[in-house]
Amino acid sequence: MSDTLLEVDDLRVTFPTRTGLVQAVRGVSFSLRRERLGIVGESGSGKSQTGRAIMGVTPPQAEVSAKKLAFDGMDLLSMSPRERRALRGSRIAMILQDPKYSLDPVMTIGRQIVETLRTHEKVSKAEARERALAMLQAVQIRDPARVFDLYPHEVSGGMGQRAMIAMMLVTGPELMIADEPTSALDVTVQLDVLKILDKLVAERGMGLIFISHDLRLVSSFCDRVVVMYAGKVVEQIKASELRDAQHPYTRGLLNCMPRIGFERHPLPVLDRKPEWAA
Repeated sequence: MSDTLLEVDDLRVTFPTRTGLVQAVRGVSFSLRRERLGIVGESGSGKSQTGRAIMGVTPPQAEVSAKKLAFDGMDLLSMSPRERRALRGSRIAMILQDPKYSLDPVMTIGRQIVETLRTHEKVSKAEARERALAMLQAVQIRDPARVFDLYPHEVSGGMGQRAMIAMMLVTGPELMIADEPTSALDVTVQLDVLKILDKLVAERGMGLIFISHDLRLVSSFCDRVVVMYAGKVVEQIKASELRDAQHPYTRGLLNCMPRIGFERHPLPVLDRKPEWAA
């Protein structure tokens, strides 16, 4: 049995606009085992649209195609909407960027987690509540019973993100797509969330796609890195070898990062080449 969890070959996502077709993702290819794969690039490089295409939540007007888009040997593109919906949330889950816009503001956190679980599994309300409380505890929320009955606006950004992670993990997915899950958090909470994800990947044997614009964060957290520019993959490399990247775009991103102890004012500006997007 192959240990490859996800196969992506020549993935393309195209949006119709008034001025013509816009190719947000252009021929992206990679595979994922039960590991932590980082996808990095600047805003507009196609990172999030790649994750959404895998998840099956691109807008209706978008055209998604691929030579192969398979999860655990199943062709995602040939599935019916009902089959894809059953897979989404149960075996594949996605943590979105900001819990303020992802959690339902008129439902308590506990009710949202319970609803997610009961949508995919036939469990009683009592069992669903117990599992929701256990998952809130697993993401290091100290008083899960209290947070269970709170509304999203009543918790901090860090706690809201932990609640979002709990909701996505309560069904025990095999693949998690985390779309910049720490970008709205301060550094200390950021580290806590990464520790939670790292522990859950190790204990549950999940595959994790970690989407970010922070190269330093990805290099220290992920096993491998996919670098995207203008909707394309320009480089794939081990995270531990990111400093030795060869593509000039990756080198440019690394060079733009501030360094402690070095006077770099103004910071270097990335010198883009037309051939990178060709």
